[in-house]
Amino acid sequence: MLLIFAVSLQLKNTIILIMTNSLTGTEFNFPKQTHVYHGKVRDVYTVNDDFLVMIATDRISAFDVILPQGIPYKGQVLNQIAEKFLDATADILPNWKIASPDPMVTVGLKCQPYKVEMVIRGYITGSAWREYIAGTRMLCGISLPDGMKENQQFPMPIITPTTKADEGHDENISKEAIIAQGLVSRNEYEQLEKYTYALFQRGTEIAAQKGLILVDTKYEFGKRDGKIYLIDEIHTPDSSRYFYRDAYQERFEKGEEQKQLSKEFVRKWLIENGFQGKTGQQIPEMSDAYCNSVSERYIELFENITGEKFQKADTSEVAARIEKNIRAFLNLQPF
Repeated sequence: MLLIFAVSLQLKNTIILIMTNSLTGTEFNFPKQTHVYHGKVRDVYTVNDDFLVMIATDRISAFDVILPQGIPYKGQVLNQIAEKFLDATADILPNWKIASPDPMVTVGLKCQPYKVEMVIRGYITGSAWREYIAGTRMLCGISLPDGMKENQQFPMPIITPTTKADEGHDENISKEAIIAQGLVSRNEYEQLEKYTYALFQRGTEIAAQKGLILVDTKYEFGKRDGKIYLIDEIHTPDSSRYFYRDAYQERFEKGEEQKQLSKEFVRKWLIENGFQGKTGQQIPEMSDAYCNSVSERYIELFENITGEKFQKADTSEVAARIEKNIRAFLNLQPF
């Protein structure tokens, strides 16, 4: 499914209409395809029961709800940031990626996902802060002191895992509950913790080189042939939050909102317009202008975190382009 956004520019009394396609869904049928899964953002095709073709669409979700409009170039931004960070952390542990045959596509190994997501926080903000000001002092089994301020750095990063829901909302859960419920064995969970801290440290170092602070993020892991793999995306604006380093301390001391690059600004816009994903609430209208402003924020994050100029892919026939590139890649594989 394609959504088209129109942007009008006036130059010397001439109005130019720029059409941008937004990919909000796919329905492909590849050779040896055995399954397809449509997630909140990604469409995942299983090939030969052994490989995944993951398409990062332009869908956007918040509060575990898919919003009705797509965001131009969002899928390309997510896929290409994740690709770079998967490559930059491959020495820490193996990851699922094999290749990226299209700007919006990653092909990789099929792994058995763990039923938890590893959320790690260096600062108290976002949903953790909303719970804190509501009176919560125990977060995923971790005791939080009184007197903290919004966006304050923790002495050490904390891991606050969530369950991984196939549908509906992910739920916070403690390490001990994960082990007690048999979601992950103690030995494997402690290995996931080690990987999580190491990945966050690497992401923090890379962000610092670009003048950013990696505030919090989440990682997903899977298992294949008895080995743990990093799967899905990593350090993207959908899974992570970044602050600008040079402005952080002054804004924090003044109690001002941080200048940040993440999806949190979408969540705040929704909250301000009366939506938090609760029953009976209506998603506010997403105008073309708003969707394009969100697109610009995603592109801004790409350029800041990678240090590279974002090269917009041709979206005139985006679905056809993606299918052609995937088929060309799969035809070369010895399935």
